[in-house]
Amino acid sequence: MLLLVIGLLVAGRSWLADHPEHNPWAPLSLDHPTGWATERKLLALRSDVPACRAVLERSAVSFTALEPAGEGECRRDDRTRLGDYPLNPDTPATTCPVAVAMELWKRNSLDPVAKEIFGSKVARVEHMGAYSCRRMYGRDDGPWSEHATANALDIGGFVLEDGTRISVLADWPGEGDKQRFLREVRDGACTVFATVLSPDYNAAHANHFHFDMYDRWTSVCR
Repeated sequence: MLLLVIGLLVAGRSWLADHPEHNPWAPLSLDHPTGWATERKLLALRSDVPACRAVLERSAVSFTALEPAGEGECRRDDRTRLGDYPLNPDTPATTCPVAVAMELWKRNSLDPVAKEIFGSKVARVEHMGAYSCRRMYGRDDGPWSEHATANALDIGGFVLEDGTRISVLADWPGEGDKQRFLREVRDGACTVFATVLSPDYNAAHANHFHFDMYDRWTSVCR
């Protein structure tokens, strides 16, 4: 029995070594496929900026670490800007966990889904901003928005390499390939971001996807 247990432990250790995406002790690499341990590793990055940026370095992702900015509830100690990400009209600084999740989303969802449905990769991701020093929904009181620390990003549309444009506002309620694309990339975002809000959530999100890295246990994927 002891030999059997030892054999199982050795086999399990060997299997985890071959499948680091399922190994909670293996360092996160964006080159690994999404696995059982990916979510836990992503959430751990929220409280460890150096470890988060090490993930980007280990995964050969170009980025710039910017100086802290802002004050009070809108102070941004973690300002990380992706280097080669096809954001338009610019590449805003976000928290490092958002940057990591954006890169994973592109690798595991955006490009594969675009290739499958349209035979073309995504050339531009049209965003509506990351940082805004405000409370949720712009109210005078209540919880602060994740945008107040750039821990969120709003996406309004996509342009493929073949010129096809896909708009959350125009194409979410439609039919066909564009609607399918939007729903599949929304679902893909739910595997890497803590919070994903789409037009299915409420009217305030009729024209964009909201992604943030707040807290999966109290957030939604809708």
